[in-house]
Amino acid sequence: MNEPKNRRVAVIGLGAMGGAMAATLHRAGWSVTGFDPSEAARKAAEKTGITTTGSLAAVAGTPYAVLSLPAASIVETTVPQLLADPGTVAIIDTTTSEPATSQHMARLAESNGAAFVDAPVSGGRDGAATGTLSAFVGATDAALKAAKPVLLALTSGNYSHIGGPGSGNVVKLLNNVLAAANLASVGEALGVAKAYGIDPATAAASISGASGGSKVSANMYPNWVLSGTHDSGFSMGLMARDAALAVDVAEQIGEKPELLAAVASQWQDALAALGPTADFTEIARTVAPAITPAGAPASNPAA
Repeated sequence: MNEPKNRRVAVIGLGAMGGAMAATLHRAGWSVTGFDPSEAARKAAEKTGITTTGSLAAVAGTPYAVLSLPAASIVETTVPQLLADPGTVAIIDTTTSEPATSQHMARLAESNGAAFVDAPVSGGRDGAATGTLSAFVGATDAALKAAKPVLLALTSGNYSHIGGPGSGNVVKLLNNVLAAANLASVGEALGVAKAYGIDPATAAASISGASGGSKVSANMYPNWVLSGTHDSGFSMGLMARDAALAVDVAEQIGEKPELLAAVASQWQDALAALGPTADFTEIARTVAPAITPAGAPASNPAA
């Protein structure tokens, strides 16, 4: 494998995912500088050996940049600042963003002699911390080649080149809305099992070995729902946002996915009941409260 001549990388956004990715790149031998407006996030990253800054301008022109941001709108304001100084080779955007934003950013980067790839990731905190994320990559062939050293460090090669700019965003949103549907449907199914006097854990294990099984029934429900821990690290607010975005992206191109729209609506109801900071696995508390230790949510969720 050809190593890049300059192994300097900026990680923009040091939350749960960005901070873990920064630490992974640091352990892999990259010279990492992390940016986050939050002093608490910077201090947490510094404990893992990461150099940090509170100034985005300080990392402009860094050869490689990894974005882990909350929304497409922030990507749109961040990328031009990173390109303000020469030297950028590739920007790898792991944000669950929007295809139009990625297409625009790819054109902007190319006009500045740099590459931009949308590479939203799956695998959560554990995958980010161990360099075993999976990524849905949208990019030109040339941009992917430029970004490959960083993608390899973050995913151990477990990424799919979906197509051109924006295509990674589309497929990641579809992945998330399918996961959202599965979380709701598995919860409802296990609720039925419990009503018949069947242990939900036994039902989940049996289903997971058959045609109706999934990562949701095999891992998420046993580890995070039936246990009552609800500590996946991914919030209700983010999953509700992603499900709604998936439907919006479909409608922008003339598709009307009725089942996915119903799922997105169900997650908006759960968001209203539980609040944005609840763990996304707490959807079970709204669709099948009897199988969860915490039971149904209170009527006034925390904001």
